[in-house]
Amino acid sequence: MYKDETLTCVDCARPFVFTSGEQQFFAQKGFTNKPSRCPDCRAARKSQREGGGYASSGSRAPREMYTVTCSRCGNEAQVPFQPRGDRPVYCRDCFQPAARY
Repeated sequence: MYKDETLTCVDCARPFVFTSGEQQFFAQKGFTNKPSRCPDCRAARKSQREGGGYASSGSRAPREMYTVTCSRCGNEAQVPFQPRGDRPVYCRDCFQPAARY
């Protein structure tokens, strides 16, 4: 039913074989599209996605912190957002108990 088919990779433009076994696997999984990348480019793209995530790559810029006065105790605090002024802003100590309720 399935026959090996030669496809062209969209990344490197090299031909690669989409084997009958791969076609059967794709059909079992319900995939309707043929692969557009060769196995080498697929592996490179996968490792780039896995290693290039925001949390794991370390490439994210440090978060900007804003100095505010706590609405409850009046102490100075650092928060990771720019307060708008229409809501109270709490320091870490005052925010934690308030968040439990």
